[in-house]
Amino acid sequence: MIKENCGIAATYLKEFNEAPFVLYKALLALQHRGQESCGISTVIKENIHVKKFMGLITQNFNEETLKELSSPLGIGHVRYSTTGKSTIEDAQPCLIKEGNFEIALAFNGNIVNLLELRKKIKEWGYKFIGNGDGELLTALVFYAIKEKRDFEKAINLVMEEVEGAYSVVMITNQGQLIAFRDPIGFRPLIISFNKNKDVLLASETVAADINDFNETQTVKPGELIIIENDKIERKTIIQNNQHHFCMFELVYFSRPDSIYEGMSVYEIRYKLGQELAKTYKTDADIIVPIPDTSRPAAEAISRETGIPVVEGLIKNRYIGRTFIMPSQKEREKTVKLKLNPIQNIINGKKVLLVDDSIVRGTTIKNIIETLRKAGAKKVEVWITCPPIISPCFYGIDIAIHGELIAADKKVEEIAKEIGADKLCYQTIEGLIRATGMEGKLCLACLTGIYPTNLAQKLADMLKNKRIQQRYWEVDLTQVV
Repeated sequence: MIKENCGIAATYLKEFNEAPFVLYKALLALQHRGQESCGISTVIKENIHVKKFMGLITQNFNEETLKELSSPLGIGHVRYSTTGKSTIEDAQPCLIKEGNFEIALAFNGNIVNLLELRKKIKEWGYKFIGNGDGELLTALVFYAIKEKRDFEKAINLVMEEVEGAYSVVMITNQGQLIAFRDPIGFRPLIISFNKNKDVLLASETVAADINDFNETQTVKPGELIIIENDKIERKTIIQNNQHHFCMFELVYFSRPDSIYEGMSVYEIRYKLGQELAKTYKTDADIIVPIPDTSRPAAEAISRETGIPVVEGLIKNRYIGRTFIMPSQKEREKTVKLKLNPIQNIINGKKVLLVDDSIVRGTTIKNIIETLRKAGAKKVEVWITCPPIISPCFYGIDIAIHGELIAADKKVEEIAKEIGADKLCYQTIEGLIRATGMEGKLCLACLTGIYPTNLAQKLADMLKNKRIQQRYWEVDLTQVV
């Protein structure tokens, strides 16, 4: 299964010191975006305070901990690593202070020119604590503000320096809340207001819903937001008409009750199922969705074909998303704990198994084996996403060609390897029709054609090198 990297939230309250409680609920709604670490940072008496932990929000924050962070202004983060390691040093928000100036920053995305920027920042005299790109981006922003002494000019400089995906929230000890989104718009970011005109920024609209912030807008690609003294300034720093929104937010990662770029995620996934049903035929007795992201598609396929949808796989709600587990061995173990078949529903039936994606193939192979053991006569697999053939450099942890089963195998070969009687992928044309975003989606992992230069160079150069580390962390001078 696919991995993403983070969820972010920020709030600016006019009358109450309850920012950490708002952020707690927001991060709880965004917990699916990262389960390795979590953190909240607030401004108290011109000092920034940070509490961050390994693990889940509910495991680490309680009423007492949140009260210690009481403030009207703060940011929060849930993480899973696409750069660096799963350590507390790389957890966010990241804090940098020098003299009487402090900033804390949290971001969702991935920096492609990581090594180049890390070398440059070291030359400026900064000593890194960890290996994550969150700390790198925080340091870059900090030095840009010091040099330009103006937020707009500083963020403009950052946008010119950084290649990659970044939706950012940041606070200063002087009481400013700052947010910005990369000019291409890879990762989502929304701004929302409640009836008191308090402000909430977050990766997904569900974070606003849970806090009763009902007036929600999308932060535009390349836009900078500065909130200070109850005033909001919004300005597009870099205008880029070539937007590339992540198709995987729609196919898999965002919660189905979120609105992404003005579209219902649930409705998009339903339409993906309709597209599959229009493209392929099946003689299945039952449709079994793999919980939970493929349910809308399964419902659509059922309506189109008349084949009933059944809950043939029951999910253990106390097991997190398997893709977020740091190692492949841990992911495989967790799959067996996570899903259990209902044998009397599966036994003797021809099963149409519906899922959102296949990356390595190990997860779905285990699920198919489970259905066989439960007595399935036949297992046909329909996937709502087209074959993933190339790495993602923009925030989904598909780091190398070698881990992608579709990078060098045909559909028939994949079907045989995972043990499916038949395998049907979504077409790219079907994906575009379902989303209604022709020309606006990032399809790099499906096509190998990247919207940024260094990503294209790295993918082309390293494809056949049998590199085992993330491409953006590879020192090209050491590649033979």
